[in-house]
This record gives sequence, structure tokens and C-alpha cells, in this order.
Amino acid sequence: MEGFTLIEVLVVVIVITVLSAIALPSMLQYANRARESEARSYVSSINKGQQAYFLQNNSFGDLPNLSLGIPVTTQHYTYTSVGDNINQLATTTALPNGAGTMRGFAGQVWVGAINGEANLLSILCEGNSGAVPTIVGNTCP
Repeated sequence: MEGFTLIEVLVVVIVITVLSAIALPSMLQYANRARESEARSYVSSINKGQQAYFLQNNSFGDLPNLSLGIPVTTQHYTYTSVGDNINQLATTTALPNGAGTMRGFAGQVWVGAINGEANLLSILCEGNSGAVPTIVGNTCP
């Protein structure tokens, strides 16, 4: 009779289990990075939209006013963008939906002076897992 012994089959199963245990966390990390790239891209686009809106209206707008075609909620993130025309800035957030290890993102656009001339400046910040960073004084935490 030919075939595999029980020991040989168990060794193969153990090797496959060990390899899976090593590979699975890496695969999940890459999947989260792909999901985070959506948020990073959307926050950047919203920042650019705020700059364009300000140039046309001399004020910052809220996300629906920007007409960017970016949904407020996607499968993985919820987005907000609020203009503060008293302080001449707009703040955008990308909050991860549900519990998980995805990072939150925040962006800000403001009117600043460079060489004595008014300019629209922007910043994009990454938070920790499940948290949106708080931008203080136009700098990332």
C-alpha cells in the first residue's frame, strides 16, 4: 500500500498553520493601508476643494457646498468638512467607521501670509488607530 502516514499529514498541517499565522497579520495590515489611502486621498481632495471654494466665494464652505462628489460616508470612513470664516480656516476629518486598526485623518486649509502676501495653505495629518488627530495651530500633533 502507498500513501501518507498520519505523522506526515500532521507535519504538513502544522507547517501550513505556522505559515498562515505569520502571513495573516501582514495581509490585514496591507488591506488597512489600502483603506487608509482612500481617506488620505479624499481629505486631500477636500482640502483642494476648500481652496477653490475660497477663491470663488471668499469664504470656506461645508462639505456639501463644495460639490466635489465625495460621499459623506463610505464603507470605511465618515467625512466632515466645516468652514470657520471667522478664523479663516476649514477643517476636514476622516473618522474610521467601526472598531479596527485603521487610522483617522484630518486636514486643514487656512489663509496665511508668506512674504507679506496672503496665501491659502493646507495640511494633512494622520492619527493613531481609530482616532482622528486634532490640529492645533496649523500643525499636526
